[in-house]
Amino acid sequence: MNSRNPEDERPTIPLGHGDPSAFPCFRTTQIAEDAIVDSLRSAKFNGYSPTVGILPARRSIADYLSRDLPYKLSPDDVFLTIGCTQAIEIAMMVFACPGANILLPRPGFPYYEACAGFRNLEYRHFDLLPEKGWEVDLEAVEALADENTVGMVIINPGNPCGSVYTYEHLKKIAETAKKLGILVISDEVYGHLTFASNPFVPMGVFGSIVPVLTLGSISKRWIVPGWRLGWLVTSDPNGILKETKVVDSIISCLNISGDPATFIQAAIPQIIEKTTDDFFSKVITILRKSAEIIYDQIKEIDCITCPHKPEGSMFVMVKFNSTLMEDIKDDMEFCFKLAKEESLIILPGTAVGMKNWLRITFAVEPTSLQDGLLRLKAFCQRYAKK
Repeated sequence: MNSRNPEDERPTIPLGHGDPSAFPCFRTTQIAEDAIVDSLRSAKFNGYSPTVGILPARRSIADYLSRDLPYKLSPDDVFLTIGCTQAIEIAMMVFACPGANILLPRPGFPYYEACAGFRNLEYRHFDLLPEKGWEVDLEAVEALADENTVGMVIINPGNPCGSVYTYEHLKKIAETAKKLGILVISDEVYGHLTFASNPFVPMGVFGSIVPVLTLGSISKRWIVPGWRLGWLVTSDPNGILKETKVVDSIISCLNISGDPATFIQAAIPQIIEKTTDDFFSKVITILRKSAEIIYDQIKEIDCITCPHKPEGSMFVMVKFNSTLMEDIKDDMEFCFKLAKEESLIILPGTAVGMKNWLRITFAVEPTSLQDGLLRLKAFCQRYAKK
């Protein structure tokens, strides 16, 4: 953002982040707003909460997630966190044992690398395959794992790829993890934000095959990332995580961590139980139309190609061909010059582990998206080799 030209009077178009809440078309439901107001005005939730979260919220989240599972979760399976980012921190903290390593997707969400690195937990990258809809390269997973590997992370629906994994692929992931003797950490913060042929299938469906830690929040589906309410859930009907003391470790970590605001926790049952399908459908409709717009218009830009049409979340990954450009050597320089000359912010792929790729967010006002794509096209034409 600091590379923008202050003399450019056009509004800056942010196609580089995952927070659409600033745009009127993505305002959360009034039901959620009313739930927060009711909770706050009750004056019942001004004190500290238990470190694992208050029971009504945990029960409501357990019931909500159980709708998509072949077994029923208990409130004791649910641990509330300050957004999904704290759930990531706790997961990395729990498994940061001397000599241990964890397998992370590339491209992925760089917060995993940051948290693992901070805890001295070695991380190894397996590739996602763009030609196969960004599926996990399971052969690479098997090659990377050893006796010190504790788990693998998947993000579904995908950030940064906009992918949605099929039931069949998720089952193969579960079977591979079982074969290797590791668990699966499934980041489902974009759960249910799907708008193509593949429905959202939670990894917890395969919890009887392999133990799963499910990470999520209300941030994306309800468009309220600033409310900072997330969860870490043990989707493990066989009780392996309890037997191996992983659950005890989660509780110990939460005992020395901060908690989500108590009045936000108290609003969760009302938010989950009363939000109507109309609100969710409206959000999905906007995302679907925006995904179609960006996929179609990228085709008109020679130096950028999209190997897979986005099916979920709020992002698309596109490949940047620097050999077709004058005076731009890579994705970093591309994004800096784009910000300075067009007041258009796009995330360089280097930030998510893929040099000479770009991650574009399409969860913005449709008019802003159209304007941003026009600026992108003009910029690419201006720098195209003659």
